[in-house]
Amino acid sequence: MRRRLALLVLATTSAVVLAFVIPLCLLVRSMAEERAMANASQEARNVAILVSGLHDDPRLGELIDAVDERSPASTSVITSDGTVLGAEAPGLADDPAVVRASEGAAFTRVDAEGGQVLVPIVTGNGTDVVRTTVSPDELHRGVTRAWLGIVLLGLVLLALAVVVADRFGRRLSRPVTGLAEVAHRLRGGDFEARADPSGTAETRELGEALNGLADRITELLAAERAAVGDLSHRLRTPVTALRLDVEAVDDTVVAERLREHVEHLQLAIDAIVRAARRPVRSTMHHTCDATATVRERTDFWSPLAEDQGRRFECRLPGEPVEVSVEAADLRDIVDILVDNVFAHTPESTPFEVSLTPGPRPLLTVRDHGPGMAGAPEPADPAGQRQGFSGLGLQIVRRTVARFNGEMTTSSAPGEGTRIQVWLPPAPPGENGSPHRRGIGRGRRGTAERRGRSY
Repeated sequence: MRRRLALLVLATTSAVVLAFVIPLCLLVRSMAEERAMANASQEARNVAILVSGLHDDPRLGELIDAVDERSPASTSVITSDGTVLGAEAPGLADDPAVVRASEGAAFTRVDAEGGQVLVPIVTGNGTDVVRTTVSPDELHRGVTRAWLGIVLLGLVLLALAVVVADRFGRRLSRPVTGLAEVAHRLRGGDFEARADPSGTAETRELGEALNGLADRITELLAAERAAVGDLSHRLRTPVTALRLDVEAVDDTVVAERLREHVEHLQLAIDAIVRAARRPVRSTMHHTCDATATVRERTDFWSPLAEDQGRRFECRLPGEPVEVSVEAADLRDIVDILVDNVFAHTPESTPFEVSLTPGPRPLLTVRDHGPGMAGAPEPADPAGQRQGFSGLGLQIVRRTVARFNGEMTTSSAPGEGTRIQVWLPPAPPGENGSPHRRGIGRGRRGTAERRGRSY
């Protein structure tokens, strides 16, 4: 806004300055010509008086020479018999202007060759003519210097106008910039940020509206968290009752199948509870070091892979890879994908986890197991559902979609399963700040139970 305001003022001031500078320069030129011609006319009249009084005096030529020497103008007297006194010029007696003046016409002429003043004098011997000329340089003496002064003054006025416009624009834009900073803080999850309404009436109204919007967002998020938390806790009681009822089933096969269903339901409820308990700030825009986060989770799963005799290969870059993903979400993605390898492949099945840096960092988890039965060929890059019904993959897809990433899955019988997750890079200038949290024992215990069941 400051730049546009400065450009607008510059354009307007330039038009005004040009509207004054051009006529003023023409006026200075005209005034210089009039001044030079007025001096020449005065000199011609003085010489005419001298000639009319001393036309028969032999010293007249010397007097005219003296007048011509002390004046920048050039003065000559052409007598009626063709004699030239004063400044000499070839063919002066036959000059059309002199001939016209000898006929009794007094006039002034200005052209490209300079200015001329001709004054006829009637004497007893005939008509003499006084001719005073001004050179072009003398005619425009001081005009260039005056023009430079006028142009410099115009430039100073333009610069002053731009400075004043910039200061005025700064006063106008400062409140708007403050509102933008508050909006960025709100986007980052700082819902305690509030604007200080100031500036023009429109800016104050905008600040009050932004504060009202922040209050409303805080209320809605708090209400949503409370509702989800209450719902998840309400579901715990019937799930516990289902678990107890399953223990009473006599059929071992049915009981095992029901236990698996109840466990999946319990995992879904736990995910809802974790999401409900997560602070509001953690759902906003955050970045993390994907290299450090993936290394932390692979170190966590390494002992279990060693216990089961699985060859586990982890390929990570040697430098930090900043991604626009919250560290907690990335940890959950890695845990779910690796946990699926332990849960759905036989022991001693090798697998690998890799992170490839680039414009869009790529996380890949691949196993060399039997593959997913009924899985399609290459997955849709849009990350749509690919026919898998696993709860873990559905959770990963929802998490990836939340931070605008992409996920693909590919699997073939006997060739294993490959899951690729493209992570959005962190915006330039932002540093990841992964929040370290304690590694819970419950999840590892579940993974170990599943691994030892094969």
